Amino acid sequence: MDRTQPFSALTPDGVMDAMDSVGLPADGRLLALNSYENRVYQVGMADGPPLVTKFYRPGRWTDAAILEEHGFLRELAAQEIPVVPALPLAEGKTLHAFSGFRFAVFAKHGGRAPELDARETLEWLGRFIGRIHAIGALTPFRHRPTLNIASFGEEPRDYLLANDFIPEDIRESWSSVADQALAGVGNCFARAGKVAKLRLHGDCHAGNVLWTDSGETRGPHFVDFDDSRMGPAIQDMWMLLSGERSDMERQLGEFLAGYRRFYDFDVRELNLIEALRTLRLIHYSAWIARRWDDPAFPLAFPWFNTQRYWQDRILELREQVALMDEPPLDLA
Repeated sequence: MDRTQPFSALTPDGVMDAMDSVGLPADGRLLALNSYENRVYQVGMADGPPLVTKFYRPGRWTDAAILEEHGFLRELAAQEIPVVPALPLAEGKTLHAFSGFRFAVFAKHGGRAPELDARETLEWLGRFIGRIHAIGALTPFRHRPTLNIASFGEEPRDYLLANDFIPEDIRESWSSVADQALAGVGNCFARAGKVAKLRLHGDCHAGNVLWTDSGETRGPHFVDFDDSRMGPAIQDMWMLLSGERSDMERQLGEFLAGYRRFYDFDVRELNLIEALRTLRLIHYSAWIARRWDDPAFPLAFPWFNTQRYWQDRILELREQVALMDEPPLDLA
């Protein structure tokens, strides 16, 4: 495992010096925002409203992959889709380097989480995500990955088994149920058949949608495209669904009423909802494990390296094995 802490040299003074290096002198006010993968700060400006700056985790993305994300956001913003693109600063660049770190600067947008039980909200989200996907389908990413079983399931499973995170006495049980779950994922993908892959938000949950209730910006703003990648359209829908099966069918129907006004939906992708949820569960555990040497992670996830955590993961994957055997959601 990597025993280095990539953000240990990033100090408050360093953040403000980085902003100054791109012609944005800070006034000393600095607020750390909720982010574990990267480091994100609201920075008070000496002249003008506060801005948000994101320092990318070293080694995670290539420059080309980050710039591809920035380019996608520019495409969306040009079509008046409510996203928050990186600001072009020195020489029109959106990606900058300072003292060994790469960073980008964004306008600050406030908002709350959307009310996902409201029909109007779901249709509204559906309209904008349909527009995002219509743009995302025009050209593929060339430098960002594709969401698939190998990268989101098999490789994370192998990483967890190759390192000392799972207690020895339940290691075999977790390994066995992970194998069953990945076999179920494979069956779901086989039932869906060959579905289209397009540029996605990639991590479209309620926490990455900022909702405002009044003014010209009323409605959703989509933020944090850091996990943007190629994949099936349903990836940007299923995390917005919750509750019992009947609840999810209603929510999805209301969402698609808006979505289909701008982009077609292949109903075969309904076979992938529980498969994608299963992949996310395995990938999430491996993500925490890979970042365990970052001091922010043991503080944020103190329960991760415990017997109870892994017992709960075994039960969770067993539930997913059963859910993947059930018929897909019905939109009739």
